[in-house]
Amino acid sequence: MPEPRTVGDAGAARFVTGSILRHVVVMSGTGSVGLMAIFAVDLLSLFYVSKLGDPALTAAVGFASIVQFFAIAINIGLMIAAGALVSRAIGRGDTAGARRIATSVNVHVFVVSGLLVLALLAALDPLLRAIGAEGHTLEVAKRYLWISLPSNLLLGPGMLATGLLRAVGAARDAMSVTLGGAIVTVFLDPALIFGLGLGVDGAAIAVCVARLTFVVIGTRALQHHRLLERPRRPAILGDLPEVTRIALPAVLTNLAPSVASAFIAHALSGFGPEAIAGNVVIDRLAPVAFCGLFAMSGSIGPILGQNWGAGRFDRMRGVLTQGALVTALYIVVVWLVLALARGPLARAFELTGVAADLFGFFCLVAGPVWFFNGLLFLSNASFNNLGFPFVSTLLNWGRATLGTMPPALLGAAHYGPKGVIAGTGLGSVAFGLAALVLAFRTVGALERGNRPEPDPEPEVRDAAHHDTGAPAPAPSSGMPL
Repeated sequence: MPEPRTVGDAGAARFVTGSILRHVVVMSGTGSVGLMAIFAVDLLSLFYVSKLGDPALTAAVGFASIVQFFAIAINIGLMIAAGALVSRAIGRGDTAGARRIATSVNVHVFVVSGLLVLALLAALDPLLRAIGAEGHTLEVAKRYLWISLPSNLLLGPGMLATGLLRAVGAARDAMSVTLGGAIVTVFLDPALIFGLGLGVDGAAIAVCVARLTFVVIGTRALQHHRLLERPRRPAILGDLPEVTRIALPAVLTNLAPSVASAFIAHALSGFGPEAIAGNVVIDRLAPVAFCGLFAMSGSIGPILGQNWGAGRFDRMRGVLTQGALVTALYIVVVWLVLALARGPLARAFELTGVAADLFGFFCLVAGPVWFFNGLLFLSNASFNNLGFPFVSTLLNWGRATLGTMPPALLGAAHYGPKGVIAGTGLGSVAFGLAALVLAFRTVGALERGNRPEPDPEPEVRDAAHHDTGAPAPAPSSGMPL
């Protein structure tokens, strides 16, 4: 067995030197495999449920997944905060601070995940009804969530582990966390759904087992890299304000797509179960197809954070430029594959009529829409890691409201289900471009007036029990100038 690695090893701040393009591609590539594993768990479950031949069951899993993502959005917010703070600490050479923060956020995540499970279970019925679930579909969705939602207690720490591992540059270990869960699902899903005849309940149980796999592999990897220590209450409480400062806007940012998704589901519910089923497949396939964009937004955060900690603003601009280039190339490839495979994919998921038409239309228009989504994701990562998290919040909520709701309603009124999909894509163009421009201006603002300050002496840092790991940023609620 290899010797345990530690955040204090030589070369831990690996992103401050070497090819920027290579760092972006390697981190995004390995992150893509890991994220694809997470999204593939949901897609595989949906694929097997679709084989049951009932669009109402497919719709039920879709409604349940929308509720699940509210919990996932909060997990992502805490993961972003931990990754940002740990990567900055590593960039400054503060390995003890990185370890302390990683441990504190693990405790924060577990507590928040538990409270969130209780809150969502108590509000299941009104939440599902609000997004259009009714009748048999409503009952199936509720049963699915009563089984799977408590496993958020496992998913939260599992997702956090991937973020912390990426923060120290352990991309392959981060990938192995989610890949392990996907492998379990590949075999367990059909065994439970068809072999034991559990149907949708079997899909929910498989999700729970996959999440258990995430947290087991993730915890072992964190211990291997010595990123965890014995929790100390002063550190846990002392780190909470800084974690909250980054996590709160990140959570609000990630909740925006959930609200937009819920609104789209509600808008399509008026066109019947087939339209809902088509949209559910779109919602599950899109993250798998475009997982590289999600991976990039998670991967460039540590790269930016380490270079900010080291004062390398030239490299920070290079990260944004290379990220936009990789986004464009990635989109061209995926768009071509989706356009050519739209027919076979629709048949694989048993989509017919309205559902098949809606899915095929999405495949044809997805490229341009997701390119600008990718620019927004790229920019979100920079704002979240460079001290302007509320800029991400404003941009994402702007797209989820002004950029989604009015055009979706207009599209539905004039062009039916396809109009809903087309309308929601229009807002991505303006918000994606605006976000990238602001991201470059953010780096310029930091370079002009907010260079990283010298690291405090270790005894001062230890006495304070709290090191933010960040240079003095401009007010987090302000727009970069």
